[in-house]
Amino acid sequence: MNFYIETVGCQMNALDSELAAAQLITAGWTRMDSRKDSDLVIFNTCSVREHAEEKIYSALGRLKHWKAQKPGSVIAVMGCMAQKDKTIVFQRAPYVDVVIGPGQIDRLVELVAKARETGEQQIAVSVDRFERRDQPRLVKDSFRQFDPIRLPETRPRVFQAMLRIMFGCDKFCSYCVVPSARGPEQCRPPKDIVAEARALADQGCVELVLLGQTVNSYRYVEGEKKTRLPQLLEMIDQIPGIRRVRFVSSYPTDMTDELLQAVRDLPTSTPYLHVPAQHGDNGVLARMRRRYTVEEYKDLVDRIYATVPGAAITSDFIVGFCGETEEEFQKTVDLVKYARFKNSFIFKYSERPGNEAAKNFKDDVPESVKKRRNNELLDVQTAISAEANKAFLGQTVEILVEGPSKRESKSVAQEESLYAECDADSTPNLETNVAKEASANESSDAKDYVQLTGRTPCDRIVVFNGSTRLTGTFQKVKIVDAAPFTLFGELAE
Repeated sequence: MNFYIETVGCQMNALDSELAAAQLITAGWTRMDSRKDSDLVIFNTCSVREHAEEKIYSALGRLKHWKAQKPGSVIAVMGCMAQKDKTIVFQRAPYVDVVIGPGQIDRLVELVAKARETGEQQIAVSVDRFERRDQPRLVKDSFRQFDPIRLPETRPRVFQAMLRIMFGCDKFCSYCVVPSARGPEQCRPPKDIVAEARALADQGCVELVLLGQTVNSYRYVEGEKKTRLPQLLEMIDQIPGIRRVRFVSSYPTDMTDELLQAVRDLPTSTPYLHVPAQHGDNGVLARMRRRYTVEEYKDLVDRIYATVPGAAITSDFIVGFCGETEEEFQKTVDLVKYARFKNSFIFKYSERPGNEAAKNFKDDVPESVKKRRNNELLDVQTAISAEANKAFLGQTVEILVEGPSKRESKSVAQEESLYAECDADSTPNLETNVAKEASANESSDAKDYVQLTGRTPCDRIVVFNGSTRLTGTFQKVKIVDAAPFTLFGELAE
């Protein structure tokens, strides 16, 4: 029995797909690289933007005839769209067999087996937290936590791994569906996280990315003992084999001085901080229900740069949010110029039915204006990124070699999109931009080498020529050229 998983959306979805694949492989399934050779096709979905949902429904439509011609085949839809739409998925695509929310993925093997045996549609979604406000324990319990199976072969690279430290979100930003789709905030016990990190290290993992919807909000209380993210980072720092740790995504108000000092002082913690600002105007931030002001965010930026040497900050921004004026948009431009982000993920506002923004505000910014503002903000960020990268010229940096570049194997920069909540509507398109920069910078003698890619501790992409045997190792590389999204180097040894 063969299966194929297609994933859209954020880093949470990427991890969920890995964990789903591990369950299936353990149950005897074989993972395939294409749908046509599979008996089970799984779509792991996103609901953050309308484009992501329509992309999935279009893909499901193309599988209708495939399923009709392949008796016994199963189509499963999992993830945030499955949780949000529930039985609507069956209505729009009656040939779908399984719908499973992100809080129920430990039941995937069970539900697929039932669908194959009975021919009946199966659904497992968590309790809607807004319909059952009076039963918070019932809601929390329905977003099931489980001990995940971690298999090296399910990861894109055996030496890198994502590790979830918390589930759900309680911030309730007005534009966001995550608190509904992924449920209430729940933090995993630190002993479980450390045990999983040790298991990953034993599998050869040297770099960990700690995941949470607002990862720096992590807080676990057991008796008199309280564990926050700084203490958790200290525990992981002690695990032999782990060389680098970073965490995404952070919420601005929970970025404490204690956490910044841990990032500075712990040998494994890297100076890369993804802290979405979303906007540069206080009025818009209030409509978005973000719990800070622009002034407070600027103070955070100042504290990061003052505390963490060589810090690289990245951000998310929404342009064209309900009622956004030209003056308000220009304040976002001003914030980008002030903060000098390494890069920003920029999105055009997409109304999501049912959330607070859709109920209370009109999506009144024309699409043409959204697109113009998107491009203008991208141009500002690109210029800042280019200037920041030029500062690396002549420096020797340590990189973790990830393998052949996009030009060689279609792999470069795909992971960049996983470290922020982005889809095809976001900019910059780093996969395309890095590939273009790498191709444009190809030297005449490059044919004697394989073009490799790796990342610095501050998460900058470095392209250089070398042997594929360097994949998974740490190497010193001297930077000889720079583009907005890519550094180009030569092995220093």
